[in-house]
Amino acid sequence: MDQAGTGSATAAGARRWAPLGLLLVVAVGAYLLGVHRYLTFHTLADNRQRLLETVGSLGMLAPAVFMLCYAAVAALSIPGGLILTVTGGFLFGTVPGALYSLIGATAGATVLFLVARTAFGEILERRAGPFLKKVEAGFRADAVSYLLVLRLVPLFPFWLVNLVPALLGMRLGAYVACTFFGMVPAALVYSGVGAGLGDILDQGETPDMHVIFEPQILLPLLALGLLALLPIAYKRWKRAS
Repeated sequence: MDQAGTGSATAAGARRWAPLGLLLVVAVGAYLLGVHRYLTFHTLADNRQRLLETVGSLGMLAPAVFMLCYAAVAALSIPGGLILTVTGGFLFGTVPGALYSLIGATAGATVLFLVARTAFGEILERRAGPFLKKVEAGFRADAVSYLLVLRLVPLFPFWLVNLVPALLGMRLGAYVACTFFGMVPAALVYSGVGAGLGDILDQGETPDMHVIFEPQILLPLLALGLLALLPIAYKRWKRAS
């Protein structure tokens, strides 16, 4: 390869890895600054009045600031999305809080998706063996169903569910739609917890952060997950018949 070709390849490699490098640097910086230690229920309880005053002073800008903060936490894979969703409900009410949380989480997840696909997509496609190619093809064929299940049933880490579709070649539009709508039930549950947080704290109690695992909530989510898998089951049944 001549010098011009080498330089072009180097520039292309730099462009591919630069977003991931920047994301990692910011993530490490956020961790060293202890950002994750502020995303706790106790911090929310201790600063609830200050947060309400800040939202009041920001006015119409408050939702935008909240969504940007949520997007940053999601993109950097900082633990604390659940607390942010509760905070959204506390500051804005159940439905608006859930909506702002969904927009922020989806935006952050999309950033991570694009960065991962830019950095690793071409490499995986070039070096994938027969098994990985088969897995990738199977996931692509039913990507919407699989991702909806992963979003609806909160059993897998958020950052992992963000990365896997990028590495397996899911389309961006489908990823964004499944991420947003798949998280709606959980967002409404935790935003609802946040909307009632003031009364809970006034009574000297703490909210049940595991409420989503209560049978009356988890079972409908599992049912929705099974419903999302029906297209896959139907395809396999048609193939076998």
